Amino acid sequence: MRLAFACLAASVAVIAAVWAWLGQPAPMPGAPLKAGDKLWCVSYAPFRGSQSPHQEGIQIPAAQIEEDIAQMAKMSNCIRVYATDQGIDNVAPIAARYGMKVLQGLWVSNNPVKTQIQVEAALAIAERYPDTVMAIVVGNEALLRGDISAPDLAALIRNVKSRAKVSVTYADVWEFWLRAPEVAAAVDFITIHILPYWEDFPIAALKAAAHVNDIHKKVADVFAPKDVIIGEVGWPSQGRMREGALPSPANQARVIQEVLAYAARENYKVNVIEAYDAPWKRTQEGVVGGHWGLFGDSDRTMKFGWGEAVSNHPHWKAQAIGGALYAVLVFGAALWARRHSYLPPAPAALWLAVTLNALAGGLTIGWTLQNVPVESIGIGGWVRCLALAAAAFATPLVLSVAIMRGIPQPAFARVIGPEAGRTHHKTTIAVGVLAMLTLLVAVITALGLVFDPRYRDFPFAPLTAAAVPFFVASFVTLRPAGGARQVAETGGALMLLAAVVYIVPNETLLNWQSLWMCAALTLFAISLARVRDAQS
Repeated sequence: MRLAFACLAASVAVIAAVWAWLGQPAPMPGAPLKAGDKLWCVSYAPFRGSQSPHQEGIQIPAAQIEEDIAQMAKMSNCIRVYATDQGIDNVAPIAARYGMKVLQGLWVSNNPVKTQIQVEAALAIAERYPDTVMAIVVGNEALLRGDISAPDLAALIRNVKSRAKVSVTYADVWEFWLRAPEVAAAVDFITIHILPYWEDFPIAALKAAAHVNDIHKKVADVFAPKDVIIGEVGWPSQGRMREGALPSPANQARVIQEVLAYAARENYKVNVIEAYDAPWKRTQEGVVGGHWGLFGDSDRTMKFGWGEAVSNHPHWKAQAIGGALYAVLVFGAALWARRHSYLPPAPAALWLAVTLNALAGGLTIGWTLQNVPVESIGIGGWVRCLALAAAAFATPLVLSVAIMRGIPQPAFARVIGPEAGRTHHKTTIAVGVLAMLTLLVAVITALGLVFDPRYRDFPFAPLTAAAVPFFVASFVTLRPAGGARQVAETGGALMLLAAVVYIVPNETLLNWQSLWMCAALTLFAISLARVRDAQS
């Protein structure tokens, strides 16, 4: 009993220490804006919550847009919009009342008729609000998407220039400007997008601002003497890593502030993407797509203060308390199982196994609960995330009971096979069901990261809580004598290991989220391969 309480105390201490470390605010560079200064410009899409530009006939109310502009006016001198419909035509008149300028975009698509409607609307807005609209942006990343050819785009820009009384530009990823000199010749100034996270070779946050500055200089040298502005630059606060590029609140604050500092020193203009988080982008770009905003979507509050330290886990105290309570629950389940067991007193190895289970669950349960609403996209995403979260919560508890009672992981056939060979022991059934649930979600996750990885996240936290107890139990619980390997379990293990062999080099060794998740998959695969059953 003393050993059990000592192990529990150690578990709680480790959980508290790790969360205190994770919650430590990261120091930021000095504020890039002087007192009273504002951003030159910020991207804005007025869609909130479940609203989306892809909803047929959607019109954002002017009152909703005004709420946002009233807030943005306190931190930016300008708003960049990307289209002219769905209520976005209200941005210019409202911005005028708040003394803000507008970079008025028009959406260039692969439908010439719709594009022309956008052109006419943008020209009309610029004509009506000449003191507010400082430029028309003819298309956004249309070359990147392949919606129009460079010669046709240049012709469209020249047509708009011939009719507009304000400057005219086009906006795209910086590489596409270098490939389309005819477009550069047509515009009044160059508008480039530099997103270090999305580069073909992703740039880590610590090097992102220098990369942005270098790219700006490179493009400016090519197109001198035309002015080159950065039309989009930013960093996501949530989502999957790309190689060494980690989305996080602290990295977002650091990158944006360091880019602004470079721009102030080198004297060029920067438009930050974007004002508000955009949940509707998650269906197109995964979790990361919805978290580029300076402000959150639901609470409409700014994520960081200029020059202020930023924590990636601001609620770490609650997560530490929750983890500690979960560890108590795991040890409580183990003690209860031991009291109701006919086996001799538990050796130290069993209490060590329970400690590992408590740590696997206690350290990750707060992370898991935090990420479920973030990573759940669509009905399928919610089902998958909730299933994995359920496995993560239940597995350390159930496997600790099984360990204390000497119950090995059963073959799947013993749970769902023919009645003659099926077990009716409740704990054994629970262990088998959790193993099957974990395998199902693990395979779906792993195959997704093999065949369609770009926008997939790495659920390393819940997979850790679900996988570690099975791995631990496979070594401390006696397996049936003379048992044979099981086809389903061995096949599942091989599938997971094959996926790991692909995922690790594909994501590179810089991606710790990938490495962590693959380690959990590997541990679970080993536990599956060790399953034996006398009734093969």
